[in-house]
Amino acid sequence: MGAAEVEKISELVPHFLGIPHKRIWVDYDEEADVLYVSFKKPSHADDSELTEDDVIVRREKGEVVGMTFLNASKRGSVVKSRA
Repeated sequence: MGAAEVEKISELVPHFLGIPHKRIWVDYDEEADVLYVSFKKPSHADDSELTEDDVIVRREKGEVVGMTFLNASKRGSVVKSRA
């Protein structure tokens, strides 16, 4: 990982610290263009809601345990680089 990648990830630190969850798992499925964010592992969602902006909010016993972002690469500006 080069300096540019470290800098990009470093810029995310304040955002991560602002999330009310202390553990976060992130997985990206490039083929499906879906970003999965989980706050609990294992999570067994018993309810979910699809928002108007294509985010699936997953809940377990009323608590948000994860979010799924559809069309992830189309959100904001994304610069892809391959080392």
